[in-house]
Amino acid sequence: MNYLDSAIKQFEYYKQLGEKTFAQLPDEKLFLQYNPDSNSIASIVKHLAGNMQSRWTDFLTTDGEKPDRQREAEFDNDIITRQAMLTLWNAGWQVLLDTLCSLSEADLHKTILIRSEPHSVLEAINRQLAHYPYHIGQIVYLGKMFAGEWTSLSIPRGQTDQYNAAKFAQNHDDPDPAKR
Repeated sequence: MNYLDSAIKQFEYYKQLGEKTFAQLPDEKLFLQYNPDSNSIASIVKHLAGNMQSRWTDFLTTDGEKPDRQREAEFDNDIITRQAMLTLWNAGWQVLLDTLCSLSEADLHKTILIRSEPHSVLEAINRQLAHYPYHIGQIVYLGKMFAGEWTSLSIPRGQTDQYNAAKFAQNHDDPDPAKR
């Protein structure tokens, strides 16, 4: 597996965590702000989508901070439907994943700009691999607080030993060390 395949896999994993969180929440919880200084899930989605559209559109040829981006407005809690939120979410992820799929390993050493600062393509991808999971972690945390009843997105509390036993038993049955 090359770096780009690995990065795509990681981005898709975090996208899935966000979507599994949305699925556990009633619509009104997507727009709830814990307090006036915090963001709703929908506002975080709006910010992620704005960042993705800016960073990944014309990725190799234009500055990642597009002149028409309105970053401050991304934090306004003005999305009012789940569908509007999901439309932004999907549009952001689409441009990110399409761009990553169009890159080659040779592109990783090219230089791009973000806010006029040079970054290698590899650095720019890593920057976003840190930024997006940070915000998706916020989404998951808010989801857990707002859901009432929550289905774990990873190993449920108290089930680590059972999970590990099943995983290790499964992997030891396969003679191929690459699959362990």
